[in-house]
Amino acid sequence: MSTAQELLKNKSKDIWSVTPDNTVFDALALMGEKEIGALMVMDESKKVYGIISERDYARKVILKGKSSRDTKVAEIMTPLDKMFTVRPDTTVEDCMVLITAKRIRHVPVFDDDQFVGLISIGDVVKSIISEKDMLIEHLSNYIAGKYV
Repeated sequence: MSTAQELLKNKSKDIWSVTPDNTVFDALALMGEKEIGALMVMDESKKVYGIISERDYARKVILKGKSSRDTKVAEIMTPLDKMFTVRPDTTVEDCMVLITAKRIRHVPVFDDDQFVGLISIGDVVKSIISEKDMLIEHLSNYIAGKYV
């Protein structure tokens, strides 16, 4: 059974982030450039303040008539104490349960108080499909007698 830590090993080591004082426009520009849907909100010393996603933008800026150029990330981010997180040893299946139950798309991974990475629903789904494909292949080989 795969874990969040194993998912992170297969991802880029780059952690894309913005500061609480950046504008939402800056955050959106970075998300667009990197083709990602969420950013960690951190300061220069890597202290985590929260997470900002495209959903935060849609629900807390556009729908409320605010300007992304005038709104600070701190105003719309999900703060650290409200984030749903997992540990490195959390199974991929448990990550999927959390993502589904809480209707979120990105899950920060923390080892105690240390932020270690961010996994997405796409990472989780790819891992689950890969494991199922491998199981199907092994079962098919067993049924076909390839292990005799």
